[in-house]
Amino acid sequence: MIKNNFLNYKIQKILKNLIYIKKKINYIKKKKRLIKINNEFKKKNLYSNYNFFLKLKKEINLIENIFKKIIFLKKNIYDNIELLEIFKQTKDKSILKYIIKNLEHLNNIINNLENKYIFFKKNDKLNCFLNIKSGSGGIDSQNWCNILLKMYLKWAEKKKFKIEFINKKNNNNNGINSITIKIIGNYAYGWLRTESGIHRLVRKNFLNNKKRHTSFSSVFVYPEYKNDNINNNVNIKESDLRIDLYRSSGSGGQHINKTETAVRITHLPTNIVVKCQNNRSQYINKISAIKQLNLKLLNLENLKKKKKIKKINDNKLNISWSNQVRSYIFDNSIVKDVRTNLKVKNIKYILDGNLDLFIKNNLKAEINND
Repeated sequence: MIKNNFLNYKIQKILKNLIYIKKKINYIKKKKRLIKINNEFKKKNLYSNYNFFLKLKKEINLIENIFKKIIFLKKNIYDNIELLEIFKQTKDKSILKYIIKNLEHLNNIINNLENKYIFFKKNDKLNCFLNIKSGSGGIDSQNWCNILLKMYLKWAEKKKFKIEFINKKNNNNNGINSITIKIIGNYAYGWLRTESGIHRLVRKNFLNNKKRHTSFSSVFVYPEYKNDNINNNVNIKESDLRIDLYRSSGSGGQHINKTETAVRITHLPTNIVVKCQNNRSQYINKISAIKQLNLKLLNLENLKKKKKIKKINDNKLNISWSNQVRSYIFDNSIVKDVRTNLKVKNIKYILDGNLDLFIKNNLKAEINND
């Protein structure tokens, strides 16, 4: 009975997503457009304008390809509904196995279709940088920062994205004050851009189980702009920079700790600070830090142009009650998204990197608001 209910839920979810996609692609409008193009192909003089012919051919192929997938999905969804009814009567396990395998295939198709319409912003396809910074809450907040990092690393692993550690500042209790990682993969920024904001933790203090404690960490995501965009849009004067060299902290052997290989660059007009200490070479660390500064300045310029914010300090959000995006309540094992009111009653599942439900919900809400 439980299996039947679960499969029925999966089928209804796929059907709901299909209806959503048809709405987003303006299915009826595209159907009318397809009829109009086909009428154009019947005209004899069409072939005299070869470029126009190719343009229409490309458009019709695109629409037909989407329609084929939608028709295939619709047919298979209803086939599975019928098969599920047959299984309820016969209890034939071979039918059950077929339904499970088929639904997985349909789910992959619907996800690929859906992704084409939720990633609609200019920079969505780019790699991105994700910065996590501990806020109010002391050691517990720094520990929370570490938990969030592990959550995003697990999520990236599931997506088969590559990770590079850019800068990390630890404390003495296995916690993190701040960290920046680079996430490399198709639509990395599109997937993660709605994660920017304050992530709130509520739990019994891990150092003192008797008291309930609230901690905050900020997450800030920004795209890795292409080098040509950086060079064309950001002009950094050497006189605007203060470059400090210092010894790297943490593990890395005697050489990395005893030599001033770490680089900290301050952009004086904006007070933006970037650091890099990952390499034994001071030169390589400096190049990496300059690149980070380029990206942050470009992001600052883009935000100013769009008038989304009036003032940015180091491209990071203030750690406070404002700008909250999600609450993680350990005692009740609930994760709640503040923006969409979506709740998941399994905190371990979310912290294991299963974030797509929250991410897609926010991306869809963003489309609906536009």
